[in-house]
Amino acid sequence: MLIYGWLFVSITKTNSMKWKVGCSGFSYKDWIGLFYPDELSHKEWLEYYAQHLDTVELNSTFYKFTGVIFLKNLYKRTPPGFSFIVKAPKLITHTNRFAQSEKIISDFYKVVKNGLQDKLGAVLFQCPPSFSYTQQSLKLVMACMDTSFLNVIEFRHKSWWDKAVYKKLGEKNITFCSVSYPGLPKDVIINTASPYYRFHGVPKLYYSMYDEEYLTNVANTCLKNKKVKQGFFIFNNTATRAALENAAYLQEYFSL
Repeated sequence: MLIYGWLFVSITKTNSMKWKVGCSGFSYKDWIGLFYPDELSHKEWLEYYAQHLDTVELNSTFYKFTGVIFLKNLYKRTPPGFSFIVKAPKLITHTNRFAQSEKIISDFYKVVKNGLQDKLGAVLFQCPPSFSYTQQSLKLVMACMDTSFLNVIEFRHKSWWDKAVYKKLGEKNITFCSVSYPGLPKDVIINTASPYYRFHGVPKLYYSMYDEEYLTNVANTCLKNKKVKQGFFIFNNTATRAALENAAYLQEYFSL
């Protein structure tokens, strides 16, 4: 018997497309019977997910360079208005640390744009915790990105939380990704018209549930900022029911 699948049914009909709420990935066996019906084939999970949430982060693109055919298939399987956030390959962010990556980044942009077309929500660059701030690193990051795309960068080293960094990225229309992550500032950073917040689970990474007060505060910070045109709110606390329940709450809150 489904426990949380029903939570999304009524609220997605009224949820403003301005606010994108989703999860980091959708292919979780632990969601069977909790979100996905027992009898539902794994091949139908994306279609079911897209009936209830309006965006998803693609984790597969982080681990290997994705093909156009794969992305076009995802496009066909999802309804109008749905969007995908694609993670840049870790070869760029972790192995090369953006150095000598112009060609692979350019190729990646072309593939995701061709494959996802109008359903490409954003390109997410997830940096490793060891990638600390230097002026040279910031210049390299900004030089690599095609500003015709909505680029979001998530840092996991505290040294990047600096107003000067927010400003310089914002001037290039690169969204500084706000995070709830153990050991990092939880502030809602709004340096572009498209803020992005990732809820990873605190204190237990990937597991912890967020209370309604925390979620409401994040939402209100974006709602009250006149610069904001759209927002992305992604739950990565997917190891339990937490991501589903938190996403359902935030969807409902935005629909009020």
